[in-house]
Amino acid sequence: MEYYITKEKLKELEREYEELKEVIKIEISGQSPALLEGGDLSPEFTSYEEELAANTARLDELEVILNNYQLITKPPSSERDRVHLGAHVVLKNDNHRAEYRIVGTLEANPFEGKISNESPAGKAFIGKTVGDVVSVGPSNSTYKILEVNYEDA
Repeated sequence: MEYYITKEKLKELEREYEELKEVIKIEISGQSPALLEGGDLSPEFTSYEEELAANTARLDELEVILNNYQLITKPPSSERDRVHLGAHVVLKNDNHRAEYRIVGTLEANPFEGKISNESPAGKAFIGKTVGDVVSVGPSNSTYKILEVNYEDA
């Protein structure tokens, strides 16, 4: 699987990866809590094991992402009038204006104005140009594309 990410997201993931490696190194090299307490597994040891397992799983996940990503870049200037990954799109629906950035699934967060290229809306907008009217979702809400730009891509 290939992950589409922005430069900002790449830096964030690389920073998290390095920090997590340090945390795991400290967890492993440090003194672990006592295994048994009164003949039973100690809650502290169980918690330590769970945290170490969660951190190791996240580190593995980050390695997969960092080994399989595609950086989102500006399209060629001849294509910048079309919606592609990384585009900032200004839309109008009835009298409501909205602005979204088309990103990969790892960065999608509609509350922050970031929609995935794999979402119904993202799929509907990809390849469209200013002036196009796009129907989205089961309710067929229509949006007119007012602006497409790649200022941060």
